[in-house]
Amino acid sequence: MRSRDRGETWKAISPDLSDEAGGERARVPAGTITMLSESPRRAGLLYAGNEGGALYVTRDDGARWDEVGRAHGLPAKWVSRVVASRHVDARVYVAQHGFREDDFACYLHASDDGGQTWRSIHEGLPAQAIHVIREDPQNPSILYVGGDLGVYASHDCGKTWQSLRANL
Repeated sequence: MRSRDRGETWKAISPDLSDEAGGERARVPAGTITMLSESPRRAGLLYAGNEGGALYVTRDDGARWDEVGRAHGLPAKWVSRVVASRHVDARVYVAQHGFREDDFACYLHASDDGGQTWRSIHEGLPAQAIHVIREDPQNPSILYVGGDLGVYASHDCGKTWQSLRANL
């Protein structure tokens, strides 16, 4: 749903983007939307991620939605964060976790083509659920992530990571 008048009126801008109930999701009625990110650079560019690892993109303010997550190689894991880049139009970051399956691996991906292809950027991070990823406001090469085991920074777009723990 979208409101252009501070919530006075609402308009649906997508079909149902949740997963069907049943199967592995029998305990939960459906794989509901967990995260939404609007591009700060391009009007009408939105990403929506759900519990089952589906990630959808619209480039036309909701007129058409395409699945670019599982359909393009992302694992079927809960989308804990999706972030449209503030520096590059087609760049997007996705953090996921497998807590429902007792899977504590690190799932962190980036795409430079709007989700058509993905690269893993978790190398060097400990196995943990990642809950947040952010770009530095000024430098597009600097990323920050927060997970179950701490906060980390990368100065090379996720190729390497350093803990920000210091003496905490």
